[in-house]
Amino acid sequence: MRLKSAIWVAAYLRRCQTEGIFGAVRRRGAEEAGAVFVKLALLDGRAWLFTPAPQSAYDDSHPVERVFAPTSPDAIAEQAVEERIVKEVRFDPDAWIVEIEDKAGRHFLDLAKA
Repeated sequence: MRLKSAIWVAAYLRRCQTEGIFGAVRRRGAEEAGAVFVKLALLDGRAWLFTPAPQSAYDDSHPVERVFAPTSPDAIAEQAVEERIVKEVRFDPDAWIVEIEDKAGRHFLDLAKA
């Protein structure tokens, strides 16, 4: 059974806070199963956007709660990330937008899979 989006987001933000990373919910989505998008601001005008990975990224051999994929291999202009967020929300009004800020680029999404 998959965790509700609201619970996953709360746990993710708690994880970030324990490591001294500021994070906040910018937009609350559907409590049960809204897609979660994570913006990582590097505080230098660049950012990453992590989106739900396609279903093909899930491995059938062991259950994974959530898998994320960056929209680009490198950080891009923060304005471009904001434009993408606007498009995603227009497409999916139930989506969650979470923003974290870390100059070192830590995001813990690789640890949030289990």
